[in-house]
Amino acid sequence: MATATTVIEMPAPHTNQHTSVEDSNGSIQIPLEPFGQANGQVVEAWERWDRPRINTYRLAAIFFAFLVFGMNDGSYGALVPYIEQDYRLSYIVTSLVFLSPFAGYTVAALCSDRLHMFVGRRGIAIIAPSCKLISYAVIATHPPYPAVVAILVLTGLGNGLLDAAWNAWIGTLAQTNQLLGLLHGFYGLGATISPLISTSMITQGRLGWWTFFYIMTGLSALEILTGTWAFWSETGAKYVDVNRTDGADKGMTRKALKQKVTWICASFLLCYVGLEVSLGGWIVNFMIRVRKGQPFPSGMTATGFWLGLTVGRVVLGFITPTIGERTAVSAYLVIAVGCELVFWLVPQFIVSAVAVALVGFFTGPIFPSTIIAVTKLLPSEMHVAAIGFSAAVGGSGAALLPFAVGAIAQAKGPATLQPIVLALLAVLLGIWLTLPRMPKRLHEA
Repeated sequence: MATATTVIEMPAPHTNQHTSVEDSNGSIQIPLEPFGQANGQVVEAWERWDRPRINTYRLAAIFFAFLVFGMNDGSYGALVPYIEQDYRLSYIVTSLVFLSPFAGYTVAALCSDRLHMFVGRRGIAIIAPSCKLISYAVIATHPPYPAVVAILVLTGLGNGLLDAAWNAWIGTLAQTNQLLGLLHGFYGLGATISPLISTSMITQGRLGWWTFFYIMTGLSALEILTGTWAFWSETGAKYVDVNRTDGADKGMTRKALKQKVTWICASFLLCYVGLEVSLGGWIVNFMIRVRKGQPFPSGMTATGFWLGLTVGRVVLGFITPTIGERTAVSAYLVIAVGCELVFWLVPQFIVSAVAVALVGFFTGPIFPSTIIAVTKLLPSEMHVAAIGFSAAVGGSGAALLPFAVGAIAQAKGPATLQPIVLALLAVLLGIWLTLPRMPKRLHEA
């Protein structure tokens, strides 16, 4: 992982010790605060977001990548009704735009750790956004619908790789809970603004739905430039040197998959991300067809959901560590169930819009809290493999569950969205409670 532990010998307990860390900007001095006895004992120093200095630029590049990631996922809800109308599709055929990225997420889940060893984080910073750039550029040409479905596989691959890599890297830093909250807050911010942008382009600007992908193509190109510059020194050789000090150069994914925690978190994220994208992806359709709303205000309910999720990740991200992830997430899920019941049972447009925003708020911090659980419960050398697998499986949920919702809506009508969301919230609570007890502090021995 990203220079997680520095081992030093402390000759005297009261000496002001420093360790020299070499990065692309040169050698800098980092003061270390020993966690225990100093004389000849091993102490740990975890990197911070601002130390070494290059980490500040890396964090900015990652935040931007997740902003683009969120814009991708948040756009579906606003675009689906217009894709359906443009190509004259049924619900189930329209749902293929959710399903096709599954193949890309699957590849990302299987090869993330091995790809890190070959090309390092620099390679991930180039490959992941390049996959998305190709996909968005093709969609921007308004191709036939089968081509749209096929090229979205590359979008899934790119998002799966960056999701795994950047969550794992931030998981090695000090103040991880807050940083992950901010990271996924940027994802939520992207998902908040993309329905607003795309709906305005279509309803106010009278543009085709595919023109939104002109913007996504440009942003992906910028993501390549920023990520490559920030992680230029993070080669595959460096990754192997830092993360395989025990000689276990191969099979880390296999070892991570033998851990019960990996499978619990992967199953949890599959349901969670599936819930998030299903609700965000079908809410506009539901508000138009079931709540009888107009296109523009219905599109804004998707913005309200993602805005609630963004605010929840930032605000609750600072509250969660004070009460513990296990208790906090359980409480958030119970409150979200209550908000979802209001959403379902009170058939008024304004009430539904407020309730869905509150569901977003209380489910917002769940993804970063799950990443925290992995970093607390598994050894550091397994973090990339375990988080990569879990995040990619979660991305698969973003493909499979929205497709299933569309298939059920085709048979039973769009009103079925609400009982499905309620059931998923209950399943999430059940899975979460199967996790082992977590240490109170991150990186606790």
